[in-house]
Amino acid sequence: MTSSDLRRRRDGDRRRRDGDPPLRLLREGTLDLEGRLVDASNTTLRGVLTLDGMTARCVYKPVRGERPLWDFPDGNLAGREVAAYLVSRATGWDLVPPTVLRDGPLGPGSCQLWIDGPDDPEPLVGFVPADALPSRWFAVAAARDDEGTPYALAHADDPQLARLAVLDAVINNADRKGGHVLVGPDGRIHGVDHGVSFHVEEKLRTVLWGWAGRELPTDVVQVLEVLAGAVAGGLGGELADHLTPGEIAELAARIERLRSAGRFPLPSRQWPAVPWPPM
Repeated sequence: MTSSDLRRRRDGDRRRRDGDPPLRLLREGTLDLEGRLVDASNTTLRGVLTLDGMTARCVYKPVRGERPLWDFPDGNLAGREVAAYLVSRATGWDLVPPTVLRDGPLGPGSCQLWIDGPDDPEPLVGFVPADALPSRWFAVAAARDDEGTPYALAHADDPQLARLAVLDAVINNADRKGGHVLVGPDGRIHGVDHGVSFHVEEKLRTVLWGWAGRELPTDVVQVLEVLAGAVAGGLGGELADHLTPGEIAELAARIERLRSAGRFPLPSRQWPAVPWPPM
């Protein structure tokens, strides 16, 4: 990604959302780095944004710190992070924190609002003893610890998580780990880390398989209908700054397949359906 590419995309974003304070802060605020999140596979930095008396923490992922992947083009994972936010915003579910492309201390990259969680959040995804699955939880996969004790990879039967599972199917998220599901201070669920999404080939890998094959709720089907229209209209134009025409066309096709089936997708038998590590 060149500086002129970033400028063109950023100017388009400014024209569309100039009055949105969080996006303006993300886009125009002074970015000072605090440190690096060392568990991330790509360079992922936490910073502080300041602008006109507004202050917020953010996650900054510079393009130059993206690890090359065999199945995704180099240098565009940051744009896919923004595309995931745009699709999430269009659903009205706001599952992905506000995210923009901008210049930073290490060059162009994605900049996403930091989500502070509650001090003692209730877990929504994780490994639990196989004989003690919590009420209203789904077991997704079997596991054992180092001593051979059986565990289950499981998640809560939560309507917000179900919406996140639908969003992942829409954007073809290849890496929905349990650690990519955050709970904000208001109890709302957020999904993060969407750089490996929107591939034209089916690559859905997630820990949220508990609803596989079940009927989609009526309100979700209605949202998919609205989303289909948005992709065909203004949202498609916004996504064109970050995705190829083929990727946008396949996005529209996935939405239509979900609408036609009326059910949550099933795990594929052609590739691993759960990311590794799952958490």
